[in-house]
Amino acid sequence: MASAASDHDLIEAIVAEMSQGIDCALGFWMEQIESALGDPQLTTLGRLYAIQAIVQKYRHSTTETEITVDGYVA
Repeated sequence: MASAASDHDLIEAIVAEMSQGIDCALGFWMEQIESALGDPQLTTLGRLYAIQAIVQKYRHSTTETEITVDGYVA
């Protein structure tokens, strides 16, 4: 019975870590998009191009074995 409880605790810890990692990664990409949308130096077309570049960077990073954010593995 103690093993089942410890297995449950381990699963809960893993789920919490995964959730935190997803939140961190999502926050990073949303900040990138919000920054492009709010840049007063960009035209509307420039904002579109900036967002397209962000999406391309995301797609490229998800094809790698590790996703890094500012030098940290996400």
